Amino acid sequence: MPRTAETASFKFNHTMIRIKDPKLSLPFYTDVLGMDILSEQNMGDFTLYFLGYDHDGISKLPAEEKAKARFDREGILELTHNHGTESDSSFQGYASGNTDPGRGFGHIAITVDNIEEACARLESLNVPFKKRLTDGHMRNIAFILDPDGYWVEIVPKAYRL
Repeated sequence: MPRTAETASFKFNHTMIRIKDPKLSLPFYTDVLGMDILSEQNMGDFTLYFLGYDHDGISKLPAEEKAKARFDREGILELTHNHGTESDSSFQGYASGNTDPGRGFGHIAITVDNIEEACARLESLNVPFKKRLTDGHMRNIAFILDPDGYWVEIVPKAYRL
């Protein structure tokens, strides 16, 4: 069905995943995957972190403008930290969506210019892999795991299905 006048301005803005400990997850997404924190909001019992690749200079804006600008773009990852999970020894973690119970959500994906170089870098940083380039039938994609066990697919920009 073609887009209509009513939906012409719609954009896929963000998806949210819950994290146990921002001290582990934020460095993974910023230092390992190179995302920028576009905005951060402490809501009392939980904190929201909005991350993305800042091709538009959003991260350089003042905080208020930065928060507004993140709603006018696509491809945002929202990390939600429920305060206390990082120090709760009985906390079992969140379902990654790839195992039972909780199967449903699959993964997020990052495109890279050179997948071999990207995977070698991730390997050198000791990032855990779910699937390396040499595993399975699809040898042009890889999957890594974030600190909470969510799958992150690494795909070459020139990937063809």
